[in-house]
Amino acid sequence: MAHVSPAARRMEGAASCVSEWPRQWAVPKTPPFGWPQAHNRSIPEAMAAPKLFRALVSAQWVAEALKSPRASQPLKLLDASWYLPKLGRNARQEFEERHIPGATFFDIDHCSDHRSPYDHMLPSAEHFADYAGSLGVGAATHVVVYDGSDQGLYSAPRVWWMFRAFGHRSVSLLDGGFRHWLSQNLPISSGKSHPKPAEFHAQLDPSFIKTHEDILENLEARRFQVVDARAAGRFRGTEPEPRDGIEPGHIPGSVNIPFTEFLTKEGLEKSPEEIRHLFQEKNVDLSKPLVATCGSGVTACHVALGAFLCGKPDVPVYDGSWVEWYIRAKPENIISEGKGKTQ
Repeated sequence: MAHVSPAARRMEGAASCVSEWPRQWAVPKTPPFGWPQAHNRSIPEAMAAPKLFRALVSAQWVAEALKSPRASQPLKLLDASWYLPKLGRNARQEFEERHIPGATFFDIDHCSDHRSPYDHMLPSAEHFADYAGSLGVGAATHVVVYDGSDQGLYSAPRVWWMFRAFGHRSVSLLDGGFRHWLSQNLPISSGKSHPKPAEFHAQLDPSFIKTHEDILENLEARRFQVVDARAAGRFRGTEPEPRDGIEPGHIPGSVNIPFTEFLTKEGLEKSPEEIRHLFQEKNVDLSKPLVATCGSGVTACHVALGAFLCGKPDVPVYDGSWVEWYIRAKPENIISEGKGKTQ
């Protein structure tokens, strides 16, 4: 995998929000993988605009790609299912019971920084490269990520974001996840996967991450907007957090857009126009810097995905998210209608 230069990454950030695309924009039958240009741009502007790898592919597209594999860009399906412990679901066991043919299980907890006191923080580039390579992901691989959640997509956007953070841009999400795949009566397999290892190189782009110190400094500097993807009750402080010892509430100045608001009732991703309107309703300006957060850095990636679908690919994630913030913040920096933090 070729490393992406910082200059090229900055070029991506110049993309503007596109609202004219039809539903089929995310389901190209064949490459190229760049996005269609907005109809209201001039020809020179359209030619100069950067191209972004498609973020979503349909179940039908994946089914056809599995029937007719391309040697020049092999397809690798990753089941990135992950659930909060209190749900009592065993993601790996469910994968072995049924999954999309050819898929391999991506363990979010395994591929994380085990030295950190916080859940599934980003691993080192070396760890990520070793793990991705062991799953059969190589330099030319088109990675397609999904999960088995009831929502359609839940944890898969986290892995989509991880690949991009480590420099691999040929990564997409299965629109609607395994839920939609099943609804289309498409083939399924069972058993453990045995991928052929590949050579994979990773280099972390630090612009994809914000730290506790960054968020703390921003309380006064206001250099970027913060969008929290947790449920409204957890954000307000009226519903409990799923982790013991963590009270609900939010970071001062942050805005709440629950990740489920990016999805249709069928579990598919809403259109770019609908997502742009969603951001506008919450007074989030996509032309300005934006940071995503949530409980532990998983559903925050839905905010990054939503912005990406509007042509804004430069949204970093506060990796420690609410769990780290609650543990480290002073009581006055915990905004809550409930108990808050007393010491």
